[in-house]
Formats: sequence, structure tokens, C-alpha cells
Amino acid sequence: MVFKLDPTGKETVLHSFAGAPTDGAFPVSGLIRDKAGNFYGTTRFGGASDFGTVFKLDSTGKETVLYSFTGGDDGGDLQAGVVRDSAGNLYGTTIEGGTFGVGVVFKLDPTGKETVQYHFTGGADGALPYARLVRDKAGNLYGATAYGGLGCGVVFRLDSTGNETVLYSFTCGADGAQPRAGLLRDKAGNLYGTTESGGNSNFGVVFKLDITGEETVLHTFTGPDGLQVDAGLVRDPKGNLYGTTVGGGASGNGVVFKLTP
Repeated sequence: MVFKLDPTGKETVLHSFAGAPTDGAFPVSGLIRDKAGNFYGTTRFGGASDFGTVFKLDSTGKETVLYSFTGGDDGGDLQAGVVRDSAGNLYGTTIEGGTFGVGVVFKLDPTGKETVQYHFTGGADGALPYARLVRDKAGNLYGATAYGGLGCGVVFRLDSTGNETVLYSFTCGADGAQPRAGLLRDKAGNLYGTTESGGNSNFGVVFKLDITGEETVLHTFTGPDGLQVDAGLVRDPKGNLYGTTVGGGASGNGVVFKLTP
């Protein structure tokens, strides 16, 4: 479902998903909101072919399925949300489908027409893009794949013409492995992200990638401080980074962490 929680803690269900073939199912990613108060999101499954949907929810709670994926060349199984440009186009990723079966980057225009911007091959260019995209003012898209490259995922840039550039390939070692969360980009063009595994203890890392493609490991998780970082980061004006881990910590059930510059 999609829900609203007011400042007093009162919850309102805005939409309950019905599943295939008329609606989506299993929305595992976050929402985005436009200036008119409409929400946009994705579902892993559901839709006409049960390979996932992109949906819109207006301010009255009315849901519209904008596109149903077929699992073919158009992609399928959406693990990440979408980003939106000023013209109302939506951009996202799937981990299935495409020419090579390992995911795509797609564009959805305001009329609901889907165009595949890039088909991942599973080789040096990456495979299985679980992460949400970020977009710069020039229209370039940045993202990560959990596999491909040297075997443990890549960070990539996709320009407005659909040309992909691999900015960094993870080696499965101390530099991290299997980035599954969306990236964070600062005003200088540096990218920040997390990996699910890799690092000195194989429990994941927080990394920075500068505009030249040089990676710096900002923190390696050891277990007591957290392990398995599946979620992205947020950054405050002072440059502090905040995030969560799936496991580790005093109880073994995960932590919320702050990383100072």
C-alpha cells in the first residue's frame, strides 16, 4: 500500500495495490512527489504481464498505472524508484528483461510511452541495476549495478543520447562489492554510495567517487558498527553522511550511522 502519516501519528491508507492484471504489486522502493502533489513510484510485480509497473497517485488518492512492463525488451522487475525531469519524463531501472535479460534503463514520457535508454549486457558495462538513478542538470543519469564489470558491480553514467560510461568497476575486495542502493551526488560532481559487501571485513563500505573516477573508501563496516548496507545515503550541509545497515550493531539487527567528513 501507499500511506500517509500526519504529524500526530495518524495513518491514512492512500492506495491498496490489487496486483495483476489491473494494478501493481510489491512496491519496494520510495516515492517521489511533484509540485502539484502527485506521487510517482514503481512496483516489482503486477501489471498486465506481472512484471511490474510505474504508477501515479494524485492528491485525492486516485491511482493510475502509467506503464506495465512485459519482461521482454522493455524490462521487468523494478527494484528502484524513478526520477523525474522538468518536462515530466520519468527515468528508472529494471533488473530483468532487456535484450540480454539483465536489466535496462528506461524513460517514460508524460503520455506513458516507454523507451529503453540502455540495455545492460552483463559484461564490463554491468548487470542488475537495483539502484535508483540520479540526474544532473545536463540530463546525464548516474547509477550502479550489483553485478558485471569485474564481477561485483559498477558505477555508470548514461548521457542523454544513451551512451554509457563505466565510471568505476568494483574489484570485490577492499573497495567494496555489489552496490544496491542509489547514489548521492554533490554540487562538485562527486558521487557517494554504499556496497552490500566487500571491504576488509566483507560487510560493506561507504565510498566516494570523484569526477575523475577515483574511488575512496570512506568507511569499512566491521560488524559491531553495522553490516550489509542495502540503503542509500543522505547528506547534510556540513557534509555529514547518514545511512542504515541491515545487520550488525549491538543487537545484530542493524544500525543507523553518521559519517563525518
